Amino acid sequence: MQKRKLGKGNLEVSAIGFGCMGLSFGYGPALDKRQAIDLLRATVERGITFFDTAEAYGPFTNEELVGEALAPFRSQVVIATKFGFAQDPNSGLNMNVMDSRPEHIKEVAEASLKRLKTDVIDLFYQHRVDPNVPIEDVAGAVKELIQQGKVKHFGLSEAGAKTIRRANAVQPVTALQSEYSLWFRNPESAVLPTLEELGIGFVPFSPLGKGFLTGKINQETTFAKNDFRNIVPRFNAENRKANQALVELLGSFAQKRKATPAQIALAWLLAQKRWIVPIPGTTKLHRLEENIGAAAVELSPDDVRELESAASEVDIQGERYPEELERRTGL
Repeated sequence: MQKRKLGKGNLEVSAIGFGCMGLSFGYGPALDKRQAIDLLRATVERGITFFDTAEAYGPFTNEELVGEALAPFRSQVVIATKFGFAQDPNSGLNMNVMDSRPEHIKEVAEASLKRLKTDVIDLFYQHRVDPNVPIEDVAGAVKELIQQGKVKHFGLSEAGAKTIRRANAVQPVTALQSEYSLWFRNPESAVLPTLEELGIGFVPFSPLGKGFLTGKINQETTFAKNDFRNIVPRFNAENRKANQALVELLGSFAQKRKATPAQIALAWLLAQKRWIVPIPGTTKLHRLEENIGAAAVELSPDDVRELESAASEVDIQGERYPEELERRTGL
């Protein structure tokens, strides 16, 4: 697996990372713990060194899983986790309330270190921008954690260009994590130019459109009751039918290059910038191997132009989030 560097901090990771969320949260029933540990360890054995988790995934269970699975390989891997939600006395975490107060950030760091079975968090992201806490205070809190040796790098998730600039002025931001793929290209207008200017790496989540760009989902597909996609407008049956046009385009493009639609979608991201590292997730070994194979698919500038030109003709239907969740992004 090729390596890439995120940000001026020179955080070196595999060209494709692994999004751990779906192992225990978001996409239906959690994977059996033993199976999940085996999959994570298989991921390391196949050359992936970059793993993404968060206290919110579960909540808490995903960090515990990642910590146990990666403990034997700790020196070989980079673990990213996140803070930013309020505590709840019943469920442990209230994902409807932001909390990035400096004292809370430090509490989350201590708890995450224990769950991850490590003495340092490689990359600590603010999960979503907290409108009630100045980003300078957030950056300052993480700066203190870095000075104390508990965190190595500072990251932001779904932040807008102004917030990124303000945070970076206090503590250099190593990476921004936001949704980016052929069916959600909003970061291209303001965010990507800002990252390039400031020397910040970019980690696209949902690089396969929450599974849609694999070509394995159609208007007939049904999701488990606790699958997040049930509330995503872009995934209602009517919109899925309309959005098949993009999948068909990817399929046609993939066929010519002896690849799969998922591999073309990931290769397109890798071809954008050398400092972009997508983090697809999966619960299946064969999908993991398919995703890893994307690193070997090289798209020429002409390929990228052809793909983007064709994709721009597809009118994607449906919002990527329900309105109340979309309000949390791009601040």
